[in-house]
Amino acid sequence: MEINIQKNVLEANETEADRNRKYFNENNVFVLNMMSSPGSGKTETLCKTLTKLAPKIRVGVLVGDICTTNDADRLAVTGAKVLQINTDQFGGDCHLAAHVVEKYALELGCEDLDLLIVENIGNLVCPAEFDIGEDAKAVMLSVTEGEDKPLKYPVIFQVADIAILNKIDLLPYLDFDAGLAVENMKKVHPQIPVFEIAAKTEEGLEPWIQWLKEKVAQKIGRK
Repeated sequence: MEINIQKNVLEANETEADRNRKYFNENNVFVLNMMSSPGSGKTETLCKTLTKLAPKIRVGVLVGDICTTNDADRLAVTGAKVLQINTDQFGGDCHLAAHVVEKYALELGCEDLDLLIVENIGNLVCPAEFDIGEDAKAVMLSVTEGEDKPLKYPVIFQVADIAILNKIDLLPYLDFDAGLAVENMKKVHPQIPVFEIAAKTEEGLEPWIQWLKEKVAQKIGRK
């Protein structure tokens, strides 16, 4: 019975995700779903990224958390259009489902956007299972976590289109093998591109930002 219930939930989500995809395509907006465990540095990375993309690329962000507006408040300073999604009103979900993204994407409005980033709730399990109608998924791992995370939580790395290894500025102070972490990502997803960055110092940000620019240009038809 539990398996059937989960199947029905995922099937309903797929229908809603397809509706989202149609809306995003009609507006030629590239949608990125950013996933990670809590504290990996998604928000800091986005703060630095949005500052570098503006004003040429018009960006909106939907921020998922169970409670608080802390991350949305930080991102709003960049000038991007930002909406907080708190899932405590939906029972405290540990992921963003397609129907929730639909509601807030319509409220935010995508007609004047080139790029919509969905900062998913910090969790390496549930967000991997829910299509939200995005064009691409990104998963972030920080060097303050374990090198074995891709092996312990393989699905989120398998479904991701790119991976980001963050906080590499801390490597001299940690017993963390960055090469092994990347190797483990490749074990579960051999073709995945991996960007090694330090959001705080901005080391390695340019290749990641260039990737985003190219994806946005492809979606809106610019060179």
